[in-house]
Amino acid sequence: MSHRSEENHLFPVFLKLDKIQTLLVGGGYVGWEKLGALLKNDPEARVKIVAPEIRQEIREIAAVHPAIELVEKSYEKSDLAAINLVIGATNFYEVNQQIYRNAKTKGILVNVADTPELCDFYLGSTVKKGNLKIGISTNGKSPTFAKRLRAILEEVLPDNTDDILRNLATIRKGLKGDFEKKMEVLNEITASFVHHKKEN
Repeated sequence: MSHRSEENHLFPVFLKLDKIQTLLVGGGYVGWEKLGALLKNDPEARVKIVAPEIRQEIREIAAVHPAIELVEKSYEKSDLAAINLVIGATNFYEVNQQIYRNAKTKGILVNVADTPELCDFYLGSTVKKGNLKIGISTNGKSPTFAKRLRAILEEVLPDNTDDILRNLATIRKGLKGDFEKKMEVLNEITASFVHHKKEN
C-alpha cells in the first residue's frame, strides 16, 4: 500500500444541482443547514428530503421551492431509487452508516455530515460574485478557516466582477485563431487586472 502524503488530494467539481436528484436524509438542524448550503448555490436544486420528523424551517423553505420534495418517514434503501447524490444528516450513526453502505452498493456518491470516514466528498465553503464561484477546501481540517477565508474573498472581490466576466466572454467570442492564440490575448488583457491591483 503506497503512503499518501499529507496534503489535499480532493478533486474540485461544480455540480449542476438542478440537473441531478439529491437525497437529503434528516429533517433536523443539520438537515436544515445542508439544505441551506445546497440552495445557496442553486435555488432550483432538486432535493428529496426523507425524515420521520421535519422541522418547520425546512417546511417553510420547501413551500417556496417546487423542486424540494418532503417525505415524512424513516429512511429505507428504496429511497435511493433515481438518486444521483446523497447527503446523510441524521443524529444516529447507525442510520448514517446504513445510508453510506446502501449508497456505495448503488454507486452513488455520499456525504455524511461531520463524519469524514463516511464521505466520498465534502461540502466546501463557496464565494460567489455573479458568474464567478470559488470553492474552498481545507481537506476537512478547519471549516472555520474556510469560512474566514470566504469572508475575506467576498470583501476583496469587486462588485463588478460579473461585468468583467461578461466583457471577457464577449471579447473571447470575437477572437480569431486557435485556442492558444485566444489564450495569449486574454492573458494580456487580464494581466492588467493584476498590475492595477499592485499599484493601488
